[in-house]
Amino acid sequence: MVPGGARRERILGLLVGRGQRAFGTKRLCEVCVEATSMSGAGIMLMSVDTPQGSLCTTNDVSDLIEQLQYSLGEGPCVDAYHQDQPVSEPDLVGTSTPRWLAFSPPAVEAGVRAVFGFPLQVGAVRLGALNLYRDRPGPLSDDQHADALVMAGIAAQAILVLQANAPPEMLAAELGEGADFHYVVHQASGMVAVQLGVSVRDALVRLRAYAFGNGRPLTEVAKDVVAGELRFDADSGEKDSVP
Repeated sequence: MVPGGARRERILGLLVGRGQRAFGTKRLCEVCVEATSMSGAGIMLMSVDTPQGSLCTTNDVSDLIEQLQYSLGEGPCVDAYHQDQPVSEPDLVGTSTPRWLAFSPPAVEAGVRAVFGFPLQVGAVRLGALNLYRDRPGPLSDDQHADALVMAGIAAQAILVLQANAPPEMLAAELGEGADFHYVVHQASGMVAVQLGVSVRDALVRLRAYAFGNGRPLTEVAKDVVAGELRFDADSGEKDSVP
């Protein structure tokens, strides 16, 4: 095993190497892949147990993984955040009892064979989770696991640094660039919360259930709610389409 200090120094070298004096979130995800020799990576921000969206991804498959987790509310990042510890699924196909019934089938169809989630945390502050995937099954080696832990710590610290100079209640421009925070879903959740008289968190659960039950992307359902083409009836719990 490589000593912790040397491991951190190597990863920081990858992050700010080649004469770079600054870096963006895209580089964070790229270095996650380089440092751990994975097929792809993504970083999901979360708040009060609710995914806020994807900060960065490295390719179309990692982008799909982030979208699935946000839309379905399950997956390695979600579990890593909730459980405050690394989550590992080294064989999505070979396991006899799938951990994520809705997430796994489309992920496997996209070519994902193993997924790993690592919480992003600085002290008591939880920010989200780092997701790693590989296109072949198998567990992480000890060195890969240790590199991922260090990378998650560096990513969490980098996010706090980038956000430090942003105006109150506003996201730093460096974090927003290239991110996908699903603002329309947050807007729709607020509207459904009012319609049903429930919390925004519960409203998001209802939106997800409706999207999954009707085989539709969550963002499309949210757009219908915001446009007034779909509303949730507070009395019956049924959803009413508005002509």
